[in-house]
Amino acid sequence: MLDRYRAGDLRALARAVTLAEAGLPAARPLLRAARERGARAVVLGVTGSPGSGKSTLTDALIAFLRSRGQRVAVLAVDPSSPYSGGAILGDRIRMLRHHADEGVFVRSLASRGALGGLSERTLGVLALLEGAGFDWVILETVGVGQSEVDVAAACDHTLLVLTPAGGDGVQAFKAGIMEIADVIAVNKADLPGADRTVRELMAAQGLGAHDEHTWFAPIRRTVAAKGEGIEAVVAAVEAHRAHLGEDGLQRRREARAALEVRTLVQERLLRRARDLGRDLYARVARGDLDADDAADTLLRGDL
Repeated sequence: MLDRYRAGDLRALARAVTLAEAGLPAARPLLRAARERGARAVVLGVTGSPGSGKSTLTDALIAFLRSRGQRVAVLAVDPSSPYSGGAILGDRIRMLRHHADEGVFVRSLASRGALGGLSERTLGVLALLEGAGFDWVILETVGVGQSEVDVAAACDHTLLVLTPAGGDGVQAFKAGIMEIADVIAVNKADLPGADRTVRELMAAQGLGAHDEHTWFAPIRRTVAAKGEGIEAVVAAVEAHRAHLGEDGLQRRREARAALEVRTLVQERLLRRARDLGRDLYARVARGDLDADDAADTLLRGDL
């Protein structure tokens, strides 16, 4: 399967994604092979609140990029139920028109309860998609709020999707999700209030600390359901890539590597806590042990 993956076989890629998502040891040679090829794709994160049209916009981006002859992979992270643990994995339903196109690969991942808009295994899967030779890799997060901003560390560029009348003017000034945007799409721009939303966003950008080198996220109006404004969004992403240059892109990739390693460390510590800490939890609840001492004991592993 490793040879098939290196040769660009989409079935081998799909199987590799399954192994990486499950965290199985068999995925490690594939992940090493992916990273050996280096990062050449444009990795675009698409984020925004639920209902803003992220999936529809992603579908329109696929269509436009394919019209230019570029190969596109999409990783859509869907929310998991906090009760059953299941996920519909339905974002790709909006992209079904591309299912027979060998230049398009779409995969859904469940968030598995992870915060930040991404799954714990997102970054490994992202590396596999980059290593498969696509020109663009689009990462669509779950619907996020004002502070779930992991996508900025996971991607080269972040596209924030907003809609008119998404709240009063104060929303545009709140920290977090606004500050990670490299490009902003005001989607459903045929609805009333689009011009006001654009004005408020421009005003919000001017309030932050900035100098002559500051990148102000271009604001583009889109109507994704009709394919309108998509070329302008792609042009804005490419302009940001030129602004970053090779040094800027390398810094972002280092931030991605740091996030991936940190995520895996946290996952393994939590697994150890689940496996070994039951008696410790009972002792803390009884007052026999301090919570800080219990945490130190788990980290040392000397139970």
